[in-house]
Amino acid sequence: MESTHLLSSSKKRVKIHPHTVTAKYATHTPYSPRPGVHTHFPQPGDEGYDDAPSFEDFGSFLEETSDKKQLTEGRKWPLTLFGSKDKDTTSKPQAAAGGDGNEGGARAAKGAGKGVGEQLASFGEASVSASRLTWVGLLGAALAHGCLIVLTRVASERFGLGPLFLLLVRSVVQLLSVAVPLHRGENPFGPAGYRLRLLCYGVAYSLSLCCAYASLTFASPGNATTTWRLATTALSATLAFLLLEERLGLADGITITAGLCGLGLVLLPTADESNSDSPTDPVVFWRGAFGWSLSALAGLWMALALVGYRSLKERVGVGTALFTVSWTGCLLAPASLALLQEGWSWPSSAPAWGLVLGLVACSVAAFLGMTHALTRLHPALVSASQSLEVPVAMLLHLVVLPLAPTAPEVVGNVMVMLSVAWLVAIKLLPARGGGRRQREEYEEILDSPIK
Repeated sequence: MESTHLLSSSKKRVKIHPHTVTAKYATHTPYSPRPGVHTHFPQPGDEGYDDAPSFEDFGSFLEETSDKKQLTEGRKWPLTLFGSKDKDTTSKPQAAAGGDGNEGGARAAKGAGKGVGEQLASFGEASVSASRLTWVGLLGAALAHGCLIVLTRVASERFGLGPLFLLLVRSVVQLLSVAVPLHRGENPFGPAGYRLRLLCYGVAYSLSLCCAYASLTFASPGNATTTWRLATTALSATLAFLLLEERLGLADGITITAGLCGLGLVLLPTADESNSDSPTDPVVFWRGAFGWSLSALAGLWMALALVGYRSLKERVGVGTALFTVSWTGCLLAPASLALLQEGWSWPSSAPAWGLVLGLVACSVAAFLGMTHALTRLHPALVSASQSLEVPVAMLLHLVVLPLAPTAPEVVGNVMVMLSVAWLVAIKLLPARGGGRRQREEYEEILDSPIK
């Protein structure tokens, strides 16, 4: 069997024997095998078997050196707005330097008698544990978002605090997050070479919040929040594919689509609104249309922000991202207040200040859960999991502001909860079975007569 590389003039000849493999590279003259010269691979139980490279190392080696990757790199987009999903080439020397320091520890761990099966098991358990923590953080962020919706509505209706003013207060308080990058010895404005992209991320996130909070003045809070989440989920899936070349799996796409249908049911007008025969006031109509437009625009900006941080996940920490969103919000929130001519109204009582501090705490918790999840999950999956904020807000409204939901709202919220639950199940439950299948396939390779 002979394999010729397309990217160079060298040839590789491989002769497969029943028990051994003979391989040699040649650049000028073809290789003729010499008798007695064979490459021996250690078998289970032989000396040095535990020092052999693990299955993950061999897989990563094939991925990095495959002809398919080298041939398809030229067909990728030469320049994208947020860069490619592959790691930057500038980080490879650093990774190599870090790998030299960790190489001794890895070899010592292997030399201690840890077999390949145990390594696969440990890697799989670590991956499952990290995934569980990520999804726990995402679900906690969804609960915080639901509380945030209710607190914003209560502050507006009972204490007369404008939504944009609340956004300005939370942005100012969140400036304290600058202590995180300073404590780690990092630049609060991002690493060199990535500051412009980090600035674009902060501006997009803050513009999304400004549009979303401003829409609460023109549309009902429930419709504005649902429209914002629906647009964010749909657009983040599209933009992640266009800008980062990240695709969703079939099961993920079907689950997210079911959740979007549930959000659409929540947005259906009530029977009183659809059967009303009274003439519609043009001012009321265009005011509501403007609020819906702001909610959709907020979804677009948020989708851009999620995709933007996804491209910066290896360079920018969560604390730096929070500080960036905070100081850009401090600049854009007053501009939005002046543009919409929303008056200033300071909290005048201790309960009002307590509500504002609770709002800030919920916003920080939601941001941390979402941003940490972006380092491991697709932006559309992160946004789809946050759709759980809509049924959470509905349940809290029943407690704080007794309002009976309509039948479409109940059905839509149930669909959203089922879609999120199914999404979590398909991401976590098959993890251990997948690790077992991977070990079984590797054991079949070891037991085969040709290796």
